[in-house]
Amino acid sequence: MWPTIFIAAYVLIALMIVISLLLHGAKPSKTLAWLLAIFTIPVGGILLYLLLGRNRRKQKLLKLGKPLSIAQPKVYTPEEISTANSYIKLQKLVHTNCGFPVTDDNELYLLKNGKMTFDAIFEALNGAQKRIHIQYYIFEDGELAERLLQLFTKKIAHGVKIRMIYDGVGSFSLSKKYLKNLLEIGVDVYPFLPFKFGRFLRSINYRNHRKIITVDGRIGFTGGINISDKYLKGDPTLGNWNDMHLRIKGTAAMHLDYVFTTDWYLVSQEKIALLPLANTLLNGKGKRVQIVSSGPDDDFPSVKQAYFSIINTASEYLYITNPYIIPNAPMLQALQTLALSGVDVRIMISEKTDSTIVGWCVRSYFEAFLRAGVKIYLFPDGFLHSKIMISDDAIVSIGTANLDDRSFDQNYEVNAIVYDKAFAKLLKDDFLQDSEICSVLTYAEYLKRPWPDKLKEGFGKVFSPVL
Repeated sequence: MWPTIFIAAYVLIALMIVISLLLHGAKPSKTLAWLLAIFTIPVGGILLYLLLGRNRRKQKLLKLGKPLSIAQPKVYTPEEISTANSYIKLQKLVHTNCGFPVTDDNELYLLKNGKMTFDAIFEALNGAQKRIHIQYYIFEDGELAERLLQLFTKKIAHGVKIRMIYDGVGSFSLSKKYLKNLLEIGVDVYPFLPFKFGRFLRSINYRNHRKIITVDGRIGFTGGINISDKYLKGDPTLGNWNDMHLRIKGTAAMHLDYVFTTDWYLVSQEKIALLPLANTLLNGKGKRVQIVSSGPDDDFPSVKQAYFSIINTASEYLYITNPYIIPNAPMLQALQTLALSGVDVRIMISEKTDSTIVGWCVRSYFEAFLRAGVKIYLFPDGFLHSKIMISDDAIVSIGTANLDDRSFDQNYEVNAIVYDKAFAKLLKDDFLQDSEICSVLTYAEYLKRPWPDKLKEGFGKVFSPVL
């Protein structure tokens, strides 16, 4: 009796998933792979699909209703188009997808390591008058967390409103005692998609990878740095933890605050009063910045499309620093095509890795890159975690998104795109300086790597769609 009921239920669930795949499957190759898994791996195939396989962008599992209209439709003037040069299409793309136009009333300060970053963050937090918004993928117990707790206590006593979001998986180690302390002093704090029975399979694979701090809507921070003491003390295994962050003062910081308010509504269902937008007409008084946010519930993968646009527009050089370059087929082809067309394409990746399987997967694409003429630099000093893209002494992307399907389709991410010659040259010089201590791979030498390494890379590559 029970075996018959179980088999009937399994077949019914499998058929429902098959129908869902046929209606909402994102890619034919993935659809076929999941169909094979479901019918060849009893029970396990269905569980894997529920955990990793659903097309979130189609199904919109959270059914997020944005509580605000971020920006009104913008008509670009002839003057703006002429000054935007070849990036006007990118600017329109980001504005259409995310609602954020380009603003140029911004002051930028590049933060090259953990000490510089947290010195700047604490200085800004100490100056808060009305509200502090803080959101991190990884928020860990330690000295930094305690310093923040003490600062929050002082600022709340002076009437500053503090809201905090932490990711339920990335910050899983954050102690209940620390969270209790936050609540006791008056911090409004929520986890993003925490572990909950009944929602585990629906949410575990979709994380909020953003790192955002905004102070009074005037000053904002984003980049690759999380709240963790390893950014100051290093990692016992990997050594120095190298990363970059960005301090923004201006309307772009307000746009970062809007990203936070949308996430806040998602976790709390509370609508935050928005600060009035400044005039967004370009006037040449500051750095030109555009915020691009992206998540699995958005209609289009905004960060992926922005990366594609920057890659396809490059004419002289494209320099990329990123720890997790696991390109899908279109991204790989775009980078290969760029290098084969004579553009100087360079990738800087950490020689060490914080995940063995991910490291194998990243290296599995080296041969394809090198064959097309892409130069690969292995950074030896600890772990390199920055997410930077620089092109043609004209444009920079700095933020939270890696070059992999997880960042493009499964995570909530945010980047700042800077259209500024001086800023691009600053980061280009930093890239070239770091290149001097790197080892440079060559195609001929890489072909000679031991076959066990090739086997490991092949094994890692199998998992590239879910890493």
